[in-house]
Amino acid sequence: MNALLIRSMAPGSITGSITGSITHWLLGFHGALAYTLVGVLVFAEAALFVGFILPGETAAVVGGVLAGAGSVNLEAMMVVVVFSAIVGDSVGYIVGRAAGPWLLDRRPLRGRAAVDRTKDLLERRGGPAVFIGRFVTFARAVVPGLAGMSGLRYRTFLAYNALGGLLWGVGYTLLGYLVGRSFTRIVSDLSTASLVLIGAAVFAGIVYLLIRRRSQRRDAAWLAAHPTS
Repeated sequence: MNALLIRSMAPGSITGSITGSITHWLLGFHGALAYTLVGVLVFAEAALFVGFILPGETAAVVGGVLAGAGSVNLEAMMVVVVFSAIVGDSVGYIVGRAAGPWLLDRRPLRGRAAVDRTKDLLERRGGPAVFIGRFVTFARAVVPGLAGMSGLRYRTFLAYNALGGLLWGVGYTLLGYLVGRSFTRIVSDLSTASLVLIGAAVFAGIVYLLIRRRSQRRDAAWLAAHPTS
């Protein structure tokens, strides 16, 4: 399951390789540690710009997969993902308000055309841009900070951030849960089918050997009754 999930979520790049490795690592956890790790990664996406390395939806989907596999509780994981997303974006907003210009002059933000487009979207749309940005990978990591820089009121930011975080967190966690449940079911079905096929092959082999032995005995009896001169 780990390899399948990694191939489905990780692009063919150095970043994708890192994402795949982290995803593979996350799938080995369960219980409180799984909640903590998924929550920290979702929180850090915008708060610490970790989203440039590991998109938050990857962590959310992994949390759902773990729930589908029975390693964690689905409802609890949803709460963790939604809460971490909202709080992480709020921290990103505060960081952007306090140190936005300095951050824009540092990697990985410096010189990115996508940053300029996102700033323009925020200036034109305000709160709705915060909601939309939650569902766009690159924008999700920078919108909170840029919103803080732009002077968007925190009350407005929080309202759209909470709505986007709720829909995004529940949606991606459920997606992972369905993937985990479906894969488990497929594996179970394949295991049953394999046993049936193996049983059928063994049965066919036994029948073939019995028929062949009977034929050999019949031929031997005929040769005994009709000796050659």
